[in-house]
Amino acid sequence: MNTSTRPVGAPTRPGLLGLKRFVLRRGPLLVFALLLIYLAANSAAVLTANNFWSSIVQAAPIAIIACGLAVVVMGGGDDAISGGIDLSIPGAAAMATVVLSLQLSEPGAPFWPAFLLALLAALLVGVVNALLVGYVGLSPILATLATYVSVVGITRVFSQNRRINVSHETIVALRDGKLLGVPTTVLLAVVVVVLLWFVMHRTSYGARVQAVGGSRDAATSAGIRVRGLLASTYLIAASTAAIAAVLLVARGSGSSPGIDERLLVDMVLATFIGAAFSARNVVTVPGAMLGAVLVSFMSNGLILNRVPNSWVDGVKGMLILLVVAAAALQNRERK
Repeated sequence: MNTSTRPVGAPTRPGLLGLKRFVLRRGPLLVFALLLIYLAANSAAVLTANNFWSSIVQAAPIAIIACGLAVVVMGGGDDAISGGIDLSIPGAAAMATVVLSLQLSEPGAPFWPAFLLALLAALLVGVVNALLVGYVGLSPILATLATYVSVVGITRVFSQNRRINVSHETIVALRDGKLLGVPTTVLLAVVVVVLLWFVMHRTSYGARVQAVGGSRDAATSAGIRVRGLLASTYLIAASTAAIAAVLLVARGSGSSPGIDERLLVDMVLATFIGAAFSARNVVTVPGAMLGAVLVSFMSNGLILNRVPNSWVDGVKGMLILLVVAAAALQNRERK
């Protein structure tokens, strides 16, 4: 008689459990890495210096808004359904690009008043999200999706769904400028990311936000003003949208319709794939930045391999599904 049969309900063998955890935590990143290796093997242009800098410049605005989304996720929790999310950031960025472009397209227009007006427009979106999520109590994914759709519609009406060209000297300087060989837009993105990293990972404010994201009940018991902190994360995210808008206007020498759609996909993918760079496999500001770089390299790699745009979007959609599904399974494992 065989007495070595494992009883029903006995714990899973440590080796299998460790493998399962590794696949859930690092699986999406491994798929990403294999895809990049495949793209590089099929096109020599992927590994050139020209593509490197092109990808880094393209990643700059994505990194800024991905870090803004990371702040919201850190404050609301990383649950794929009920956790923190702000889908309206690309819509706010698109609105800010239109406001900025309209102002700077006028001859002799000063830059800073135009930027402050764009920032105000983006912050208005953040205020709406803060009220809906922090005080009305709506689900973040539903509230920010509704805000995104509304803002994009208003932006298209406001811009008459047309391209707005900008040749302002400040925008040209941002687009063409370099310091020690590094593009100015990249340096600006690094400054913003470092600032957000410091605020979220090295200050008491960041510690309180993460405490709220970990457990709102525990945070409330500790005397933390949950609603106020949660609302502040949406304002920070809206601010990143306005800053990213400056880089988008510089990169495109103006604003173009439909920019929000590509930003939305890239932002979500960058933020959540970036969790794989964290030791605890959670969304962080540095992880979101690295995720943005990966997404940019992948996008350019697909283009250099002459993959049709429809397939590029399809690949990104499948990767988002993979990343979110892995995150949901990890949350279930923790519970």
